Amino acid sequence: MLLRHYTQNIDTLERVAGIPGEKIVEAHGTFHTGHCLECGKEYSQDWMKVKIFANTTPICENCPGIVKPDIVFFGESLPTKFHKLLTTDFPKCELLIILGSSLAVQPFASLVDRAPNDVPRLLLNREKAGHRTGMMAMLGMSGGMDFDSKNNTRDVLWLGDCDDGCQLLADKLGFGEELKELCRREHEKIDKEIEKNKEKPKPQDKKDQKKEVGPAEKVKEKL
Repeated sequence: MLLRHYTQNIDTLERVAGIPGEKIVEAHGTFHTGHCLECGKEYSQDWMKVKIFANTTPICENCPGIVKPDIVFFGESLPTKFHKLLTTDFPKCELLIILGSSLAVQPFASLVDRAPNDVPRLLLNREKAGHRTGMMAMLGMSGGMDFDSKNNTRDVLWLGDCDDGCQLLADKLGFGEELKELCRREHEKIDKEIEKNKEKPKPQDKKDQKKEVGPAEKVKEKL
């Protein structure tokens, strides 16, 4: 049913929720992996956590390069996966659901215009977003959502919390109870994982725990 999930989130919550990695396009990058800026060696999120909690700079094990999480910093290009899949995904789209977005950041915001003209678009959000303004219409500019026009045949706006909107949509489609049970199981799993992590000592990287000796300390040692 789900062709692809495009997200601006970098916190891997979609993965935590159980969406398979191949279904996710993390347009602004992700903390799920990191790469060495020098040699390109990949590192896992768990490896990065050890370094962060140990308050040390993540240095590559393969070279002296710094390891950076795979998040997109200002001025950097979006991931290749984003540009590659949007050209093949959106022509196949049969229903576009937008959840909790201001639709203000480009090029992500323009994705709504890539769905075919006969495809319904549903926005679940706390406020109206991404809509075509009167000025745009006067100038003959296309693009954006068209909620208020009498000619609107495809755009639907539901105002409220995303959780409530998703549950209502699932209820209308006939699998509301299934969604409730799925959420209950996943919340239980996450709670158990949190409790388990509380019992563990903070991860430390023994190699990086050695105190760095600065110039002043070196002088003191000689004295």
